[in-house]
Amino acid sequence: MTPDEARSLMERWTQSPALRVHMESVAACMEAYARTLEPEQADRWVVCGLLHDFDYEKHPTREEHPFVGVAELEKLGVDDEIRTAILGHADYSGTPRESSMARALFAVDELAGFIIACTKVRPDGIAGLQPKSVKKKLKDKSFAAAVSREDIATGIAEIGADQTEHIQTCIDAIRGAADRLGV
Repeated sequence: MTPDEARSLMERWTQSPALRVHMESVAACMEAYARTLEPEQADRWVVCGLLHDFDYEKHPTREEHPFVGVAELEKLGVDDEIRTAILGHADYSGTPRESSMARALFAVDELAGFIIACTKVRPDGIAGLQPKSVKKKLKDKSFAAAVSREDIATGIAEIGADQTEHIQTCIDAIRGAADRLGV
């Protein structure tokens, strides 16, 4: 599946502009990590990011998400590594994150959402956002309270990244997609 095909599938399943922005921001972060870890696989990593939550709007319960989406992706012939990474982004699925793709998806998912939240309260959006601002907001438990700080910390540990560098990588990726994301 190409990124354009994944984007089309995501848009057919997801009407919420905020959820679409989330998946696009995760895809941007996934592409940034792919460029470092598996450059020849960047499109596959983008597909993974674009589709990790594509079933969430229609199937938001733990019993359904991401299982319904992964079953649909299997029918469409999406490869096992992408499907397993998507399962692994939901801790409750019990799917271990063994591939670099799976670990990266988990590491960028909550953080990308948090960075988007940070851009919403800044007059210049993503333009001047720095890791120190994100780290300060992470300490404020009332800001973007639904974002799991524990998942962000676990994801950083699983990929073996420095927190500041990881945040900067994601900021840069989202900044690079700012026009498409509206941030």
